[in-house]
Formats: sequence, structure tokens, C-alpha cells
Amino acid sequence: MGADRIMSSQDIHVGTLVIPAEALVFSYIRASGPGGQNVNKVSTAAQLRFDVATCQSIDSFTFNKLRQIAGSRMTQAGVIVITAQRFRSQERNREDVIERLTEMLRAATHRQKFRRPTRISKGVKKRRLDSKRRHRNIKKNRGRVRGDD
Repeated sequence: MGADRIMSSQDIHVGTLVIPAEALVFSYIRASGPGGQNVNKVSTAAQLRFDVATCQSIDSFTFNKLRQIAGSRMTQAGVIVITAQRFRSQERNREDVIERLTEMLRAATHRQKFRRPTRISKGVKKRRLDSKRRHRNIKKNRGRVRGDD
């Protein structure tokens, strides 16, 4: 269960955010579940550790959003731990872990567009009130017809 730094020098780019490859620590562990001898002998599950708290490229807004999104996958010290064991090879599980981290970062860096409330114009208000008045008069005239005896 040895931990090693990312093999390639590919940084993760999410919009304007750049995560350096040195900040990612991979380790390979044995996967759980069915699979027979292959699962028991080969360490194919990939585990990624990313220290968000010490990464300079992440601001406080993104950090807080990441804490919400990651939930129990983030430790108290601010380290995100993601484990992937869907595939039979280390490389595919490694790619899966990177993709899951990228999706998490993409969701954390997304900011809602500010909504400026619009005002209803006078003409629209007048037409709505006129319609309501017409409807009220129609309903009021539906009463019983009384004859003048």
C-alpha cells in the first residue's frame, strides 16, 4: 500500500482553477467485493488524497463549497480522500478518481448568476386589474333572477 506522487506532470484544469500535479497523492489498495483471486492478489483500487487546505490556488469560497460537496470524503484537516474500484486496472481507476475530483471541483467553482428582480410595468398592472374587475362583474351577475312583483 505505497503512496506515490502523480506519475505524469499533468495539472488539473477546471475553468480558471489549476490544481498542480504535485498536490495529488495516489495510493493503490486492494479492492473489496467479488472478483476471486484477482481481487485478493492485485492492488487495483486507486485512492486519491488532495490537501485542499494547503493548496494556494483554492480560495475560501471554493474551499467552503468543496467542504459541502465532499461531505464525509473531506477530513477535518481539509484533505479530500476519493477511492475508486469500479474497474479491473489501476490506470482506469486512477482516471476515474481524477474525473470524480474534477467534477467535484467544477461544482465547487460554479457561481450562481446574480438575479436582479424586475418590476411589473404600470400597463401590465392595469390590464391585470381590469381583467379581474371584468371577471368579478361576470360572476356577480350570475345570481338569481328576481322579478319585480
